[in-house]
Amino acid sequence: MEEKMRNVKHMIIGSSVLLLGACSATTSPDVATLRSELETSKQELGSSLERNAALEEQLAGLKQQGPKVEYAKSGDLDLPPKASAGECYARVFVPPQYRKSSERILAAEASERIDIIPAKYGWVEEQVLVKEASERVEVVPATYKTVQERVLVSEASTQMESVPAIYETVSERVLVKPAYTTWKKGRGPIERINEATGEIMCLVEVPAEYRTVSKQVLKTAAGSRSSVVPAQYKTVTKQVVATPATTRMVKVPAQYDTVRVRKLLEPSKEKRLAIPAQYQTVSKTEKVTEGNLEWRPILCETNVTPGIVTRIQNALLSKGYNPGRLDGVIGSDTMSAVQSFQKAKGLASGQLTMETLKALGVSLSGTTG
Repeated sequence: MEEKMRNVKHMIIGSSVLLLGACSATTSPDVATLRSELETSKQELGSSLERNAALEEQLAGLKQQGPKVEYAKSGDLDLPPKASAGECYARVFVPPQYRKSSERILAAEASERIDIIPAKYGWVEEQVLVKEASERVEVVPATYKTVQERVLVSEASTQMESVPAIYETVSERVLVKPAYTTWKKGRGPIERINEATGEIMCLVEVPAEYRTVSKQVLKTAAGSRSSVVPAQYKTVTKQVVATPATTRMVKVPAQYDTVRVRKLLEPSKEKRLAIPAQYQTVSKTEKVTEGNLEWRPILCETNVTPGIVTRIQNALLSKGYNPGRLDGVIGSDTMSAVQSFQKAKGLASGQLTMETLKALGVSLSGTTG
């Protein structure tokens, strides 16, 4: 195969050299363009030949192995292992595996508890001194007798009285306007001595004017006079001391009272108790394997029929998962019910795996477990 590839490459290179020589002999202005196109064609032809050679080599290997093929990793190509012709595989997510275990752990360390036993008290009767003995001063009251006595109510005094002024009415002639002289026109015909003589004027005397008025004048001025007010007396009855009050000392005895007293009978004390350590069993879940993608056989167009799909839908419905219409078609409702069932059972999810069919009790032969 490698020798065949080398021969093909030599043929391509030879053809390219001849073509380039022919192009250089011409005088066409598109020589550079033709050279670029030729180089591109040469690269594409080489790539096609390499792919064809690889496919021919893979086909030859398959013919030699027969119908049973086991795929292995080749570079970046990851294929299902030990696959048989007519089977369908898909990479599905296998959830992580967990393992439950129990462990006895220390819940509380050993310790010591101190209990306080309270003190005990009791009630007893005792006589207590309420009031000490003492002496009291006792007053002997005075004795009184009733007597009559003339007592001065108000002393003799001098009382001043005011004497009002005395007035009298008198008449008096009062000058209103004094006498005076004034010029007045003369009466009678006017005697003219010559042309220079005018009117006649006379100087006359006007007498004074008087008016009579009445007024009050002081006859006797106001004054005061004193008078003697005699003393006033009253006869009263009163009590007077016959014998004055006296005191005497009287002894007061002590006073006692019987009371109930709460007394300490037994003092408080402490009691130490040892508390053993406490353990408890706890359950824990630890991850055994991580979740990963694995090749698993699945239903595909090769091995699925409407009857199988209907049995799957009936099995999902009987287990409490709604697959939608029981129409023998794998729709979105059916796949949603499948994925919910796989998640609840901890199965690989993503496709209708044979493991899922087994868990549902559905077989490809036409029976439901």
